[in-house]
Amino acid sequence: MDFSLTDTQRMLRDTATRLIRERYGFESRAKILASPEGISRDMWATFAELGLLGVEIPEEFGGIGGTFQDLAIVLEAFGRGMVVEPFLPTVVLGAGLLRAAGSEAQKSQWLPRVIDGTAFLAFAHGEPRSRYSLTHVTTTAQGDAQGYTLQGTKAVVLGGDSAHLLIVSARTAGAQDAQDGLSLFLVERDTPGVKIRGYPNVDGTRAAEVTLENVRVPRAALLGPEGGAFPFIQQAIDRGIAALCAEAVGNMEALNEVTLDYLKTRTQFGVPIGSFQVLQHRMVDMFIAHEQARSMAILAADRADSTDASARTQAISAAKVQIGWSGRLIGQQAIQLHGGIGTTIEYSAGHYFKRLTTIDRTFGDADFHLTRFANISSPPSAR
Repeated sequence: MDFSLTDTQRMLRDTATRLIRERYGFESRAKILASPEGISRDMWATFAELGLLGVEIPEEFGGIGGTFQDLAIVLEAFGRGMVVEPFLPTVVLGAGLLRAAGSEAQKSQWLPRVIDGTAFLAFAHGEPRSRYSLTHVTTTAQGDAQGYTLQGTKAVVLGGDSAHLLIVSARTAGAQDAQDGLSLFLVERDTPGVKIRGYPNVDGTRAAEVTLENVRVPRAALLGPEGGAFPFIQQAIDRGIAALCAEAVGNMEALNEVTLDYLKTRTQFGVPIGSFQVLQHRMVDMFIAHEQARSMAILAADRADSTDASARTQAISAAKVQIGWSGRLIGQQAIQLHGGIGTTIEYSAGHYFKRLTTIDRTFGDADFHLTRFANISSPPSAR
């Protein structure tokens, strides 16, 4: 694997890093969180102006036509700033599903709007009792000659309260937990029968509960093949996990820097506490954990668009496990080394730890993915 950056990747890294450093500091983020929407539409417009929303979108629709590795570089920079705007739900999940499963008409309608920042997307798949299962879908879509009627409830829809378009999974056939019979639909937020209740997550990002009551959509709203959406859903979630891994690496790096700076400036017994060997050893452990996480995040980004579902899922789960372990170690040690100040809302360390904790729980925690990795790795006879 070639770890050197291309000219495009260096440009993306420099652009995103400079933007976060100059315009998305901790104080700026706090003001965004205190706003009514909890996001900054002005900042989103800046992302669009810099081309960051169209990194992976093909050139024919106005995008850059890059790879997931290109996108991961932007996500790592966003992790340093703990960006709360719905980049993951819109650019990674929503636009990714449209690219993979959409018709030319659907892509032409929505992908340019993603690029220019005029449309937020959200993937409404999880349900109240689904836990981390991708096949547990009770939302139904009854078809007729004119279209479909959707009924059901979706839980923890990332970016759902700001989304102009929901990509909703529903069962058109099959048993409740079957892979077959799952379909995807494009549902605009102002469609009659759609109810959205938004709320902030513990880390400052936003999600929503979405209720669908006799929601009518035309046949043109079907995204991909009827009853054959599971492979697209599985890859979308794998890509989402790979994106979270890249973001977590940036988050860990920033938290390590904040902690190291604190050790250099906080004095005890007349000397900086960073001169104490036992604290130096802790800091070394944190840096090692970050490098381990970075290595696995690179692997996840490399495999995110693989058509080999088994190999892709195995690599993604391995990365998610390491990200969970590293995030917990770095977060806990950072709070310990900071002492009381590390838990205050006015200081950044606790916010980084909250984001790492949320990342660990999103799309399956470390324990879940360790089990999934073991099940994929071992032959059926050994299970």
